[in-house]
Parts: sequence; C-alpha cells; structure tokens
Amino acid sequence: MKKIIREIFCLLAICSFTACGNNSTENQASTSSDETADNKGLEDKTYIIGLDDTFAPMGFRDEKGELVGFDIDLAKDLANKLDIEIEFLPIDWSMKETELNQGNIDMIWNGYSITEERKEKVAFSDPYMSDRQFIVTLKESNINSKKDLAGKTITVQENSSAIDAMNKDQEFVDSIGKQVEYPTNNECFADVESKRCDAIVIDELYARYYIKTSNKEDKFKILDETFDKEDFAIGMRKEDKDLVEAVNKALKEQREDGSYDKIYKKWLAE
Repeated sequence: MKKIIREIFCLLAICSFTACGNNSTENQASTSSDETADNKGLEDKTYIIGLDDTFAPMGFRDEKGELVGFDIDLAKDLANKLDIEIEFLPIDWSMKETELNQGNIDMIWNGYSITEERKEKVAFSDPYMSDRQFIVTLKESNINSKKDLAGKTITVQENSSAIDAMNKDQEFVDSIGKQVEYPTNNECFADVESKRCDAIVIDELYARYYIKTSNKEDKFKILDETFDKEDFAIGMRKEDKDLVEAVNKALKEQREDGSYDKIYKKWLAE
C-alpha cells in the first residue's frame, strides 16, 4: 500500500511540473507576441531615411554638423515605438522618388508634401502636418502681391512642392517672366538677396525659420497672398504595405501620448 501511495504522489508531481512548464512556455510565447506586435511584418534591418539636409527646421545640420530638426526627432521617436533601427541619408532632393524605388532609401521624410503626381510614384503615410507655399521678396521691393510679379523672375527649389503649388495657379505661372531652379532653398534665398531673382516661392515653415534664425527680418518680407495648403507625409514604396501600416500606427500613437506635441513645441511653436 505504501509503495502504491508513493507512486501516486510521483505521478501527481510529474503532472504538476509538466503543467507548469506548459504554462511557462505559453506565457513566454504570449509575451514575445505582445512585444513584437508594433513592428509585425517589418524586416530585421536598418531603415534608411532620405532627406534634404538643408531644409530647416524639419531636417538640417547644426553648427556642429549634426542632423537635427522636427522631422529628425519625430523619426527617432517613431523608430523607438516600432523598435526598428534607422539611419538618415542626405540625397539629391530632385531624385528622391528614384532613390526610394531603386532601394537606396526606405522612406522620404523631410517636409515631403503630398501631391497627385507623387501619389503615382510612392505610398504616403497619413499626413502629420499642414503647410503652405509663401512668396518671399526683399523688403525694399515694390512687390506686394502676385500681380506685382508679372514679368518678374521667380526662383524655386528643384522638384519641390513649391513648383506644384505654382502650377495649380496657371494665371500666376503665365504672368511671370522667368523661373529659375536651384538644388536648395538656401541658394534661392541667396539669389533673391543678391537681386538676381525678384522673389522665391517656398514652404512657409522654412521661410519663417530661415528669416528669423538668420536675423534677416529687415531684409525680407512675406507676401500676404499664398498658394493652396498642403500636407506633409512620409513617402514609402507602394509594395511596403506592412511598413506603411506600422508607420501610421506609430504616428497615431505619437499624437495620443503627447510626444508629437513635445517635439512640435521644441521646433515649431514659436
């Protein structure tokens, strides 16, 4: 009888340990599943973000040569939320969609405006900010409206949304004398300041930031007339559907947890 009782206790102990082991395995599997839920379907690699490193305050180099800006901080926070590695790669902005679709970069993220033409080439995330295109000229000039630019020379950044915004206003395009394009907005400002061009059509955010931080409020003026409002978003390859879905989820989380507002206040509130 004692032998039988001992055997029964041994069997119960074995069953108990087996059950605990199964529960532990299930708990680990559940935990692992929860931890990877945010980046489910994403590749285990470093994602390359292409940008124009002169586009302040979205993404640019500070006095130490380090990349800083609103989009830089937003991208880093999003990467933390998705538990992915990212790197920033300055590119020729006029070739951004080509760089993306050839696989040299994985995202276009630097004040990248949604346009119908670009929708044919990339998959956009949900918009995360609105912007407008402004006209900037010298404060001393007698240019105060779009009509005053009839026959004048306009400068814009190559392949920028400023060109798209202008082209929507056909009357304006037909009225101007000449359009000069440069790789960067800094070169456009330099041309206006040296009076080689009469005005620049440019993103509001960049215009205001450049004029203020370069202490040129008495040098330039922004006209009251603007072009249509546009939305900033992140460009990705059309086939990268998992990445688009994950990015949209993280952008929503940034709004909900206050991280977006914190970054906005740091770079853009004033």
